[in-house]
Amino acid sequence: MSHDSTAAPEAAARKLSGRRRKEIVAVLLFSGGPIFESSIPLSVFGIDRQDAGVPRYRLLVCGGEDGPLRTTGGLELTTPHGLEAISRAGTVVVPAWRSITSPPPEDALDALRRAHEEGARIVGLCTGAFVLAAAGLLDGRPATTHWMYAPTLAKRYPSVHVDPRELFVDDGDVLTSAGTAAGIDLCLHIVRTDHGNEAAGALARRLVVPPRRSGGQERYLDRSLPEEIGADPLAEVVAWALEHLHEQFDVETLAARAYMSRRTFDRRFRSLTGSAPLQWLITQRVLQAQRLLETSDYSVDEVAGRCGFRSPVALRGHFRRQLGSSPAAYRAAYRARRPQGDRPVDVEGASGPPGPPPLLHPEGPVPLQSRRAAASALGAAALSASAPLENGREAYVTSRASVPGQRSSGM
Repeated sequence: MSHDSTAAPEAAARKLSGRRRKEIVAVLLFSGGPIFESSIPLSVFGIDRQDAGVPRYRLLVCGGEDGPLRTTGGLELTTPHGLEAISRAGTVVVPAWRSITSPPPEDALDALRRAHEEGARIVGLCTGAFVLAAAGLLDGRPATTHWMYAPTLAKRYPSVHVDPRELFVDDGDVLTSAGTAAGIDLCLHIVRTDHGNEAAGALARRLVVPPRRSGGQERYLDRSLPEEIGADPLAEVVAWALEHLHEQFDVETLAARAYMSRRTFDRRFRSLTGSAPLQWLITQRVLQAQRLLETSDYSVDEVAGRCGFRSPVALRGHFRRQLGSSPAAYRAAYRARRPQGDRPVDVEGASGPPGPPPLLHPEGPVPLQSRRAAASALGAAALSASAPLENGREAYVTSRASVPGQRSSGM
């Protein structure tokens, strides 16, 4: 659900300096930012709800660059304050950044660094984490962002310990959250930290949201391959693995197909995908199991066989560690949410030996060529289970689906 750091007592003990006040929250907006994410801290911290038992914050909306600021749908906004107002805030929130590939304005980064040095709490919602990282405020710290952008954040800022599983990460004086709804989760967490469970619960009731959400981002992840792998010699090996997930093979098999030693293959695979090959393979098998549970009437035992797991027990273990649910419970929950009449289709029939499972698509099975193209086109949405850092630590915390040891005998 969330990560609350206990390893930063110095950060928690820091005091505000100068004119900064704990109850003042500055929200830093930029042109091109999505209006939904931008409106979350404005709604949480900018509306007087004292009648509901929520202590009042004082909100300062600040422009991070010259206005007017353009936002979703071509709307233009003007902010009542500029960067100078940040000097009064005890909390500074960056709700979003317009592009993960372009650098934020240096003046805004300087203002954030100065606020942090003076004891302010700095918050990045969704892609706002990229602004905090550009300012150097996430160096050596755990952080999260939307799962779709987590690989880019980890690759561009290798000193940041990115955990794409979490809805939000609280590291004391620097906090980050995942996508849109997770921004609400983090803002409620801030209210809970400042004023207790009762105040956060009252605010949640006003917003008609749960005061605490269970689980993390894992259930939403798209684990396609990074597009950079398309031109690499390993691309054929990876394509073969995706086409043969219904067969029982291990990483040694893939290394042999690549004419590499296991150690060399592991290193090359990590450099291309950010993930250990064993972890990637398990993840792909679980993802395929999800598809079959959603779209077929195969039993759990049959699903295990069609996804290359050595036994239903192996499927259940990896499935639960990765998604927090048993395969049967996942299927039941999925069907409960599905419109009536939307029946699963058994594309091969229940009889006969298991064959390669189809890549299911809203408009029908996708041919192999389209499957490869889709894996490449969705590269920006790839999630790596773990990316190595220069100091030997992992940028991504190892997924719950990981297993000890180097061999994949449990699959």
